[in-house]
Amino acid sequence: MDLTVVIVNWNTREDLRRCLASLEAARAALQFDVVVVDNGSRDGSVTMVRRCFPAVQVRVAPRNGGFAYGNNLALRTLPAGDVLLLNPDCVVHPGALTALTEYAAAHPEVGLLGPRLLNGDGSLQASCRQFPTLGALLFRSTILERWFPRNRWARAYLMQDWDHAAPRAVDWLSGACLWVRRATLQQIGLLDERFYMYCEDIDWCRRATSAGWRVVYYPTAVVTHLIGRSSDARPLAMVWEHHRSMLRYVGKHHGALLAALALPWVTLRLLGVNWRLKRRP
Repeated sequence: MDLTVVIVNWNTREDLRRCLASLEAARAALQFDVVVVDNGSRDGSVTMVRRCFPAVQVRVAPRNGGFAYGNNLALRTLPAGDVLLLNPDCVVHPGALTALTEYAAAHPEVGLLGPRLLNGDGSLQASCRQFPTLGALLFRSTILERWFPRNRWARAYLMQDWDHAAPRAVDWLSGACLWVRRATLQQIGLLDERFYMYCEDIDWCRRATSAGWRVVYYPTAVVTHLIGRSSDARPLAMVWEHHRSMLRYVGKHHGALLAALALPWVTLRLLGVNWRLKRRP
């Protein structure tokens, strides 16, 4: 099965180095291409890739247009074959890519496939979720979650009542490591570039589901994801981008009225973010 790994990078040189090294280790079992799209890094990322990983294709974006924009630059020109979107702050565990490609080959109804993601300390990362509801927006990562930490809306959204130990069809998967079938990509189209960052993965999975494809979480494949290594450089800007993207997602799939009803979520979440920042040592 032909496969191309696409990585969009912005000023994460050392994370990108570890990511590419983990992919090099996987080549003994599986042949694939790697494309790095650089969104205007100033930390020497492009020089490092060209010097240390000469087999990797490097494409320098003319501007930093965000996650969807960077991925689409590669997706528009890739040869036939399936694609794995991969964040540069990911480390692919041995056998993960082989497990994903073998599962996809055996299940042609699967259009999007995601591995088990782990945090840096080895704990499970909530990488598969239900589609967001108004209740989830109000009670997830807002000041209300501080008051009601085990509320049913956030637990349902994060699928916390499931052990994540077996494959399962889910609503959506994290774009940090997301395999997409070529036929699915051809049918549903590219990522929506109106999402500068965040929620483009929810939108893509929803479009795939609406087109009749299954979206599956496959925990046999394991990837470590060090969340937010690029966004940590601009925390307030990224919080705002998350707000904009979620409201755009709600408006796109549920209409302007529900998007307007979701506006209080922005205030509640900003209060929650402010509370967490104050608690940082």
